[in-house]
Amino acid sequence: MPSPSTALPDLEAFRLRRFLESLDDGALLRQPEAALRDVAAILEQSPKAVLIEHPDGSDTPLSGNVAGSRERLALAFNTTPADLPAEVARRLRNQPEFVEVPASQAPVQQIVLQGEDCDLTRLPVHLQHGLDGAPYISASIDFARDPDTGWTNVGVRRLMLRGRRTAGIDLVAPSDLRALYLKQSGRGLRVPIAFAVGSNPIDHIAATMRIPGDELGLLSSLRAAPLPVVKCVTNDLLVPADAEFIIEGYLDEAGHVEPEGPYGEFLGYYGVVKKNPLFHVTAITRRRDAVFQTATISGPNMAWTDTAQLNALRTEVMIWRALETAVREVRGVFAAPANGGMFNVRIALQQRVPGEARNAIAAVFGSLSNVKHVFVVDPDIDIFSDAQMDWALGTRFQADRDLVIQTGMRAMPLDPSLNGARTGAKAGFDLTMPLLAPGTQRPLEYRVPAAPRFEGARFGSLEEALANGPKYFEELMAATDSNDGREIVRWLEDTAGKRPLARDEEGRYYFS
Repeated sequence: MPSPSTALPDLEAFRLRRFLESLDDGALLRQPEAALRDVAAILEQSPKAVLIEHPDGSDTPLSGNVAGSRERLALAFNTTPADLPAEVARRLRNQPEFVEVPASQAPVQQIVLQGEDCDLTRLPVHLQHGLDGAPYISASIDFARDPDTGWTNVGVRRLMLRGRRTAGIDLVAPSDLRALYLKQSGRGLRVPIAFAVGSNPIDHIAATMRIPGDELGLLSSLRAAPLPVVKCVTNDLLVPADAEFIIEGYLDEAGHVEPEGPYGEFLGYYGVVKKNPLFHVTAITRRRDAVFQTATISGPNMAWTDTAQLNALRTEVMIWRALETAVREVRGVFAAPANGGMFNVRIALQQRVPGEARNAIAAVFGSLSNVKHVFVVDPDIDIFSDAQMDWALGTRFQADRDLVIQTGMRAMPLDPSLNGARTGAKAGFDLTMPLLAPGTQRPLEYRVPAAPRFEGARFGSLEEALANGPKYFEELMAATDSNDGREIVRWLEDTAGKRPLARDEEGRYYFS
């Protein structure tokens, strides 16, 4: 870990409650109370973040869908939705800084619960999907340390309530935490772990990144500020001192032996019952005015869910980093959230030399295993517009010329279209127009119509304008500030009888 800073940072600046307070009524739905059984339905129908002040009469507020929109993520990073991936990529280059906060000053340890008071079932945890195996804690950020490297691994995983002080954790998919657990459990050792529940969207983005090294530093880098950390009460892990809740404990050494699931997965389908490790709680620490947090996952409105938006931004940032070395002028990257935020990626690119669109496709294929389809367009296409992307696909693409297919690639195991296969195919769609030679203009049939702007030089008469050179009809109207094209038509007809007029191949008028 880098050398810590000494000054105590603002311990309220990046807390979840502060972020919720920054949202206006257009971005936050406030409800005085709701039954826990109704929470999932409320979240499923709300494109806004939700804050329930008294879930089931509890004094602990419950928030959800906080990261479920690109606009809210951009607000957390103080940027625009279009510039979001570039801003995150830029912040990843920040040098991490840490401030270790004494336990007496750490807000997340204002209340410490251990023993019989340490009870997961007293938290406002709700059933999220109709066929889930139990209520899940779904917005938790996990912290574990690799004893061989000393690095902290940070991720986002769900916890299935199994009892007052036990929960299942999903460690089936390949991940650093799974590798760490298999190594330690193979030695007959437990894995100390802690979960932060109630975090700024910036911290959730940091936890989704897959960048080698001590991942605790990613929170500081993306905050662009020193990260306040505090040592856990029952283990030596360092966790964010400004979180709302910390759930401390360990993964036991028994291995993948406990049934976990089913669960509504982030791809929009159920995951089946799997064998997974068991988590044991040793302490729950919290702020006095803590806000509990749940995440929206799956359901009929996938694009509104926390997981889809978080996955989409992570995908965009990782692709942006890959493209920085593969091509020159990347103008934008967008991963469509409606499919889970990782399968379909759009790239706006200013090509400098022929073949850069293909280079971009190849770079994306190699950078993320989860990406299946890559669409590359020119900068005039708005990659956030489904309509413009559909237009580009329909008018700038020929399948026998512009489709790039690669088979036998690593795939996302949860993808139901694999039908049990371990590898899959990827497709690249080159939707760019032919690259122009320097100093040349596209032929008329490649130009996009738009309303006339009446730009160009002004002249004393239409005769002077045409004497200056060929002019489009729009330029003739602009030449004399005409408000009525019909008078130009009449003038052209009258003049043609007196002086030869012609039109060139682009339809411009001139004296022949």
